[in-house]
Amino acid sequence: MLYPIKVVDIELSRPITTIEGLDGYMGLQGLVRLHGVPVGYVKAPITNGCCMASTLSKLILEEHSWTIINRLLENGLAAPPTPEGLRLEDLFDVPPPEYEGTLPLVTVAVCTRDRTSDLALCLDALCQLDYPNLDILVVDNAPTSESTKELVQVKYPHVRYVCEPRPGLDWARNRAIIEAKGEIIAYTDDDVVVDPGWVKALAKVFAENPEVMAVTGLVVPYELETESQVLFEMYGGFGRGFERKWHRVYPGSKMPWQCLGTGQFGTGANMAYRRCVFDEIGSFDPALDVGTVTNGGGDLEMFFRVLKEGHTLVYEPNAVVKHRHRRDYAKLRSQIANNSIGLFSYCLRSLFVYPEERFSFLKLFVWWVVYWNLRRLWISFKHPTRFPKDLIQAELGGCFIGLTRYQTARRTAAEIANSFGSQSPESDRYHPVSKDTTTAPSRKVAVRTAELSQPLQPLTDVTDYSDVQVFVTWKGEPLGGITIPNIYQPISTNRLSEEIVKQLGLKLLKPACRRTVDVRWAESVSILSDRYTPTEKETALPEGLPTNVSVSINLATYDRPDDLRNCLRCLIAQETPRQVEIIVVDNNPSSGLTPPIVAEFPGVKLVSEPRQGLAYARNAGFVASTGDIVIATDDDVTLPSDWLEKLVVPFARPEVMIVTGNVLPLQLETVYQRFFERYGGLGRGFERFEANGDWFESFPRDAVSTWRLGATANAAFRASMFTHPQIGLMEESLGPGMPSGVGEDTYLFYKVLKAGYTLVYEPAAYVWHKHRRDIAALRRQIYGYSKGHVSYNLTTWLRDDDWRGLWRIFVTLPLVHLLRIIKCLGGRSEYPLSLIVLEIVGNLAGPWSLWQSYRRVKREGCSSPYIPPQERSVVATETLQVETLQPATVGNSQNVS
Repeated sequence: MLYPIKVVDIELSRPITTIEGLDGYMGLQGLVRLHGVPVGYVKAPITNGCCMASTLSKLILEEHSWTIINRLLENGLAAPPTPEGLRLEDLFDVPPPEYEGTLPLVTVAVCTRDRTSDLALCLDALCQLDYPNLDILVVDNAPTSESTKELVQVKYPHVRYVCEPRPGLDWARNRAIIEAKGEIIAYTDDDVVVDPGWVKALAKVFAENPEVMAVTGLVVPYELETESQVLFEMYGGFGRGFERKWHRVYPGSKMPWQCLGTGQFGTGANMAYRRCVFDEIGSFDPALDVGTVTNGGGDLEMFFRVLKEGHTLVYEPNAVVKHRHRRDYAKLRSQIANNSIGLFSYCLRSLFVYPEERFSFLKLFVWWVVYWNLRRLWISFKHPTRFPKDLIQAELGGCFIGLTRYQTARRTAAEIANSFGSQSPESDRYHPVSKDTTTAPSRKVAVRTAELSQPLQPLTDVTDYSDVQVFVTWKGEPLGGITIPNIYQPISTNRLSEEIVKQLGLKLLKPACRRTVDVRWAESVSILSDRYTPTEKETALPEGLPTNVSVSINLATYDRPDDLRNCLRCLIAQETPRQVEIIVVDNNPSSGLTPPIVAEFPGVKLVSEPRQGLAYARNAGFVASTGDIVIATDDDVTLPSDWLEKLVVPFARPEVMIVTGNVLPLQLETVYQRFFERYGGLGRGFERFEANGDWFESFPRDAVSTWRLGATANAAFRASMFTHPQIGLMEESLGPGMPSGVGEDTYLFYKVLKAGYTLVYEPAAYVWHKHRRDIAALRRQIYGYSKGHVSYNLTTWLRDDDWRGLWRIFVTLPLVHLLRIIKCLGGRSEYPLSLIVLEIVGNLAGPWSLWQSYRRVKREGCSSPYIPPQERSVVATETLQVETLQPATVGNSQNVS
């Protein structure tokens, strides 16, 4: 899991600039806004402690161009019409429309209990609200001290304070209804920081739409500094998207079961109601939510009741608050469990009050348990996921606990009411009677027009109709038709504008000009690019990896002196300004062939590893290395002089743990070298790509194909990954020199991606590889690869409980071999059938070979652990079998021995 992640706002009405001072962060999450209106998130990499303006601009345009265009068009439709129509380039500076009428008095209710530090941050933000008619109320729920009262009276004298002695969040919410002065009551929690325009966005919806009785808003993370906070956002967080949504049930119909999961409509940290609605449908049920054994569900139940009783609820993403998620894991686990407890407590309560919905609630229960929980739990057993299994189990357990809690909480609420007395007669109405909807009005469609050359007007004469068909024209010429499901309610100007833009989109641009939508889209994207692409001055920061980052080169060899000499010459010739250390690991020191070659290159370290196996040799080189970056390569490659610098550049991003490069054939002189290229070779193409935790989890059934990401003939590693508890060194039972064949590199890639980090394939950092020239060597190589492929997949199953590896072995591989054989027999392949048969034999030998490798590792022991250079003691250093020679020149720098 990658954290911390920097959370920022990016305002498009101002130039996009590079964000600096991000050292220590693994990534950036920006809330993109246009004139304060949220557009969406952008997740961007950090390079050398900065997030470049060019990177932000590119990602914003790739992910949010359509939304930005829609926002611009909505603003344009609300502005006075121009003779030539809507031109995108004229709309960038047009702000969202302001409400011209009188805004209602709003009471902001903060229900709190013994969290004065949280409350102070919340009240500081509330004091910055941009709203003229405001009443701020703090409801102190069953406090254990006077600290909240003292805080409010001393530091916030303009804020009203009231104590509610009855313990429970819904008792506090009901007290706010009694004490509120405003006709609108906006609820928030003490652990949020509200946006300055929060109340105005809520009030505007109420003012423009008299039929709306409840409004919820967007909840974004205040910070993502800990693993638990990042996990909560991965779980879904509190946000419900960036599109305004209207919710209302057709009169005379039951609520669709999908709508009973009312958490999709919003959350109690950001919700507002007309005060009068509580006179009709009753107040919050004090047997629900925090402070009771149900631990939640009060907000969900009220959302359901508003809709069930025939009212309209709107999700308004312009009303933004920032929530401070739980920072530690135990509290996160408790919160997720309580989410299910609260949900099912609300469902049980609603079943008692609205028995006609029992089958719909049963469907919700089955869906929540089977699809949402058991399906995810099955996936977590099938293969590793970044979202912890125990959090899924906690949520699943909460479902069944929630079925038993409501009756207990209801008895407790009755006891509290008897002890303290009722808050008011209205607060006792926990069970409102649903309206008589046995006779549903007939569904009729109204037909209206909207002329865009004139200011848009609300449609107030459509309350006898369930839907409205609006034909949009420009100077009498039709542009298109839209359908609005108004459900017997008037349509405000803003909603009309929103629906016109949503359904007609680019057809609104220069209506008089006849062009295809594709042409308009291309032109619009070009206009956005011109507007939001930063200048060179705004992007003028140093790129690439700082030169003070040192590099070690880990070169394992096994009795190939001529190849080794050629490779070392290439390494010495590298053009780099940084400190470079070259380590040669002799994997057969008894032969005596390697030391004389190394002696020809002063300053090169020689490490002896007598245990045969490439993983043993690589690990010995990693352990002996002192560089911040450790590069692995083979002795049979030839390297261009700029290879090293191209390979290490991506490490400027802190989440990158591995960089691999292209491996090209040095020769294709023999048919067997060409056969190896047809087999797949070692190169992975000429397009740069990245793999990360999302890519790791994108394989629902088949194995994670890390063999497609490169090879350690050309790979670099961030040295700190070797001490990561989920990564470590290479698996000694895999790789050439062991019975298992290969797989030591692909399994290391697997562990890095499983931990959530990033691997970058950089084809510009290429090397030339000398393929095997004769059939015997090629057969040995392919046989080893085939054994190693099965060994790798078995290892992911045995070590990581990843069942996808078994699917690869028993389903995918046989099908692949069958298709290749058919293709070969049909004369459509130049790859020999004998080599396909050899691959099959190697696959079949994989399990036995892996078991033999396990036995050898058990006999010979594991590699020594990697210890960061700054922590190594003199004693530990002396235990390494290292011969250090004099420094030698590498390009423009000196070797570090």
